[in-house]
Amino acid sequence: MKTQILKPVVGLFVALFTTVAFAASPVLGPENVRNLRLLETSPMLFEMHRVTTGNERQFFAYPRRDTTFRKNFLKTENNALLGYDNVYGSYVNGRVADTLTKMPKVALAVSLVGGMDYRGGETLKDTIWPSIDGGIYIRGFADSVDFVLDARIYDEGHSAKYPKSFDGEFLEIQRAENNSGVEYTSFARYRTHFGINYNWLRLDFGRDVMHWGPGYYNNLTLNQFALPYNMLSLDMYFGPLHVMSFYGDLRIASHSMSDMNLKERNLFGHRYELAVGNATFGISELQVLYDEMKPWLFVPTAPLFMEKGNYSENANNGSLSLDFNYRLFNSVRVYTEFFLDDMESPVSLIKNDNIEAKWAWMAGLQAAHNFDIKGHLLETGTIAEYARIEPYVYGHFHQYTAQLAHLGRPIGNQNGPNSQTIDWTVYARLDKHIFAAVRNTWFWKGSDYGSAVNDTTPTTNHMNLPKEFIKDAKMQYSLTPSISYEGQYVSYMGEFTFFDDKKVYVRAGFKW
Repeated sequence: MKTQILKPVVGLFVALFTTVAFAASPVLGPENVRNLRLLETSPMLFEMHRVTTGNERQFFAYPRRDTTFRKNFLKTENNALLGYDNVYGSYVNGRVADTLTKMPKVALAVSLVGGMDYRGGETLKDTIWPSIDGGIYIRGFADSVDFVLDARIYDEGHSAKYPKSFDGEFLEIQRAENNSGVEYTSFARYRTHFGINYNWLRLDFGRDVMHWGPGYYNNLTLNQFALPYNMLSLDMYFGPLHVMSFYGDLRIASHSMSDMNLKERNLFGHRYELAVGNATFGISELQVLYDEMKPWLFVPTAPLFMEKGNYSENANNGSLSLDFNYRLFNSVRVYTEFFLDDMESPVSLIKNDNIEAKWAWMAGLQAAHNFDIKGHLLETGTIAEYARIEPYVYGHFHQYTAQLAHLGRPIGNQNGPNSQTIDWTVYARLDKHIFAAVRNTWFWKGSDYGSAVNDTTPTTNHMNLPKEFIKDAKMQYSLTPSISYEGQYVSYMGEFTFFDDKKVYVRAGFKW
């Protein structure tokens, strides 16, 4: 009798803790490091790991379409809580995958998602416990349309008297005097994509973050660690040529409900990539309009760096960047990006002696290799990156106007202007379940005027104003080991930062 009772318990345990984790989405997207975490710890990291060890053309504009989403849908989503497709019908709490052989034209899967977090440390000046989130994860397709939605409600307890938003988005504080002595914070978060596909073309409506360029931590133009925004993108492939046109609806003030956000900040961007053999050449251009809306800028053949001259200088801001990536022996990628915010002339850029020379540079390397150890897959690798960002980069002439920023933070490198960073990470994953990494960061941040996105560039005599890069900046070193387990239904992770940026983050999550 005891054996009969134990069998289903053991079977459930095996299913929970040994099945390969899947979280299908129609797009390969940036990582949700602050909120909306699913089971995978670092999906973008292992997407770049796959590119480094692979043979296909390399393109670096995310989010982009995942072409395996439809053909693997019945396999990856057969354990969803609810589902439907036009071939096999509807189901509740999963179904037997062995019977699924035909490819449907319409399919839908629904899961409950959520978890509990503990966050604390000297850097936060707060202890967030418990932080509970729960919601729904929907994905599917119908003919040429595909979609995904992750929507959740959060409820947090804070030790700080005046809590601040951990993720930089909206936070509502429920005071004790209004809630029978109970004080807490609550908010909602979501990300979504709704795409229309036609062979070589995809039109995508979404709320997410763009990540352009071959880097992982320190991309300069658009960076995955920026705060999410509503956006529209047109993605086109012509063999080795990839063209993306993009619009983003940015918020001006750091507080989303501020009256300053009654004014508009509209972002347009184009990215052109040419992938030839193991090399990829990329050009990215951005233009921000303050309190203006010019849909023409969305046209992918309209050069933004030329179109910029047709608008008021005080109401628009732009950038141009070049990047290059090369893969060696299916084991190493070397890459670099040069970002130009503004310059008076090429000579002034080379002299680099005044605040008009606004530029940034990033270089990096990723090495990766997969091992088969007695039937177990071990994925290992390392990433090293260096980034230098000059003063006033991402800024503009007037505060809270056409900065290259969203909710008070840059849309590019999150360290902002007048900073220097070295990142070095070693990582490994066993059987796509157990992940471990150690990240080292050396960081310098200037404190002079020009070190924040809303430090204004003087409009008179600014050509004669000198600049000083990270003057008297003290080096800050942090060491962050992390470990996680990714299962079919549950995940656990712990991340601890020591030395100059002390903090801790522990999470248990589920997807059913």
